[in-house]
Amino acid sequence: MSRANKTLPEGGITEVEAFIAALPARRRREAEALDALFRKTTGFQPRLWAGSMIGYGQYHYTYESGREGDTLATGFRPAKARHSIYIMPGYAPYSDIATRLGKHKRGKSCWYVNKLDDIDLEVLGELIARGLADLNAKWPVQPG
Repeated sequence: MSRANKTLPEGGITEVEAFIAALPARRRREAEALDALFRKTTGFQPRLWAGSMIGYGQYHYTYESGREGDTLATGFRPAKARHSIYIMPGYAPYSDIATRLGKHKRGKSCWYVNKLDDIDLEVLGELIARGLADLNAKWPVQPG
């Protein structure tokens, strides 16, 4: 049984820039810093996904269940309480990086950060690069 993916691209760089510009001051500054880091690390231009996720690159997946689709390869969502950092699709624990990253919480494919001052952005760059490389080994990553 195949279900449609709800996480769909909704806009390119112009929409991303407008989305970031509309954020409250501190979140805007942090989103601008994250955008610069993701662009530098991935080499991809940002794209808006599902209205509030900023993604870099995309990949096509097919699960054993038959479900398939396209989704962002990596990215972030600047929310009111915290940033969600997407390291897709959450295969590896990256414990060596996690211990050096700084204050964060973790889900399967999401790393949650309250504010950028709590983490080491250089280490976050390592995490983004490693997560993207691991993802690309399973499902080829394409520019968004």
